[in-house]
Amino acid sequence: MRHFGHIAPEVRQRLFHQEPCAFTADSPARLLSAALGATLYSPATRPRLADDIVRQAANGVVSMVLCLEDSIADTDVPAGEENLVRQFADLDSRAPAEPPLLFIRVRTPEQIPDLVRRLGPSVRLLSGFVLPKFTAERGIPFLEALTLAEAASGRRLFAMPVLESPELLYRESRMDTLEGISRAVDKYRDRVLALRLGVTDFCSSYGLRRAPDMTAYDVQIVASVIGDVVNMLGRADGTGFTVTGPVWEYFRVPERMFKPQLRQSPFLQVRAVELREKLIEHAMDGLLREISLDQANGLLGKTCIHPSHVLPVHALSVVSHEEFSDAQDILRPERGGGGVLRSAYTNKMNEVKPHRAWAERTLLRAEVFGVAGEDVGFVELLAAGIHG
Repeated sequence: MRHFGHIAPEVRQRLFHQEPCAFTADSPARLLSAALGATLYSPATRPRLADDIVRQAANGVVSMVLCLEDSIADTDVPAGEENLVRQFADLDSRAPAEPPLLFIRVRTPEQIPDLVRRLGPSVRLLSGFVLPKFTAERGIPFLEALTLAEAASGRRLFAMPVLESPELLYRESRMDTLEGISRAVDKYRDRVLALRLGVTDFCSSYGLRRAPDMTAYDVQIVASVIGDVVNMLGRADGTGFTVTGPVWEYFRVPERMFKPQLRQSPFLQVRAVELREKLIEHAMDGLLREISLDQANGLLGKTCIHPSHVLPVHALSVVSHEEFSDAQDILRPERGGGGVLRSAYTNKMNEVKPHRAWAERTLLRAEVFGVAGEDVGFVELLAAGIHG
């Protein structure tokens, strides 16, 4: 699979200075953690889940979570488990086209080995499990169960803990909770693919819900948690993990209080005014702003609950030609001693030592999402993805 693999090769060649790389579920963890992109959640009870997975893969989705937790009623869990086993078998019986990276969001540690056993040979399609309400106390049993299931199945299985518990939100318990999480995920570092933020649960602790023209960063109590999570768990010194962006809840806005946040000029330049209007109608201007803020705050990828959110996440994850040029200049071998240089675009200072970690992360993102052509912006990438 590859990002933007659903669009025609000749279109990709026109859009990209460097095309996104191909990868599989067996690629190195470092690559997969960066390549998750827009991770699409789906209730495990959907009756035609295998068809949904195939269809979403054809539309550019590269990672999905099949949810047995908050997205379904408590009474539906046994039926959801049975449906997952059937749908995986159905998917496994089809042509050898590779599905997206598939994860199951469970409720209890005991579900992990039980589901791996029940999946049988179709476990080869499973990349791992999403672990809810993760703290050191609650999370270790999940990670131990994952380790046992991995050994029993002979299949590499990853964990994606969700950081969403009230202990993480409350000021008086936040640091102790973060330190415990840090110790737990470090102990199982080889199995932790990424950490996911459960902002909806954070908001629920205070009876909050952000409006479609507000981002997670406009809700100060949530923004403070994101900052502390990245501070302790997202460092670029080799100790950190990929931390993914929070879910965007909206896909249509009936009434708008504030002006749209999308500038007109990028759309006028490529004659995509109708695309801008469609994005605004479906609350995508708020989503695009939040994705940009995710990246500015050290997050990569995003939890998504609607297929229309996938392409904006991927389009804004593509590395611009200017970013790529700066990163390459900073990482040239002859620059190992440091120093300052003017960017090739002659519009900024590149300081070799302070910007090195940014440059390394940028080139990893360039590998999985590609580098846009010199005169190609996110509007062209969005338009090409929509039209296939």
